[in-house]
Amino acid sequence: MIKRTLYFGNPAYLSMKDRQLVVKLPEVENNKTLPTTFKKESITTIPIEDIGVVVIDHKQITFTSGLMDALLQNNAAVITCNDQHLPAGLMMPLNMNTLQEERFEIQIQASQPLKKQLWQQTVSAKIINQAKILQQTGVNTENMLRWADKVKSGDPENMEGRAAAYYWKNLFLPHISDFHREREGKDPNPLLNYGYAILRGIVARGLVASGLLPTLGIHHTNKYNAYCLADDIMEPYRPFVDNVVFNIIRSGKKPDISQTAIKSEMLSIPTLDIVIDEQRSPLMVGMQRTTASLVKCYTGELRKINYPTV
Repeated sequence: MIKRTLYFGNPAYLSMKDRQLVVKLPEVENNKTLPTTFKKESITTIPIEDIGVVVIDHKQITFTSGLMDALLQNNAAVITCNDQHLPAGLMMPLNMNTLQEERFEIQIQASQPLKKQLWQQTVSAKIINQAKILQQTGVNTENMLRWADKVKSGDPENMEGRAAAYYWKNLFLPHISDFHREREGKDPNPLLNYGYAILRGIVARGLVASGLLPTLGIHHTNKYNAYCLADDIMEPYRPFVDNVVFNIIRSGKKPDISQTAIKSEMLSIPTLDIVIDEQRSPLMVGMQRTTASLVKCYTGELRKINYPTV
């Protein structure tokens, strides 16, 4: 079943009753002139089991601890946003798999050669997907496909960086001629950041469901980063986000995340169609296949992570 992505951008009271997320609006609840029947009709309920991602984007949203516990038990990713409406925090459950301790152990014991091989696959898959996005815009990508084929174990020659430089130079042409991919850069960098944050939550959710610890990466290492493995596994998925942003730019819309229409397009990321081994599925469902295959790579049952192709 496709899990729902919920976005809350206005004041709200969020609680739980009978395994349902209950949404009440304070302007309705606190208005003494409105009839009780109207107030009851304004209440929205959503089954907890249907929820995959919750985005909180307003300072006046109240959460009950019971609801938070239920969402985490259901392996929902809860994302909070800052004053610029960009995702700033991610809450995930600590225990969602009965074999978690065993799988933590195989993560810890994973050899460096295995990690380097997995990173080689990851970089190659990312470059191929980037090339396919560029091909849709008419850009020559023969060089990128060669680089993808030349990625060595651990990517010591940084083919990922070489491909990224070419990719970002050409992606938004002719609409943007001098784009530089920078976290704090000008538009559409904030839109990319927003999409990647949503994607990161989906990846972390999939890793936890598969019994893996998102902190222990195969390539990324940072003692201040609790999601190094999520940052690794999301790499081949990034071009799907890039394509959403490219389509917004191509349509002539202003890439302003505060606009409802733009935000709606970005929140569609979990339901984007992807293909893994010729099987089509929504991105959030496909992510579970990717993380499950990673577990099998750790155990030796598989030699390759199941990544999507554009």
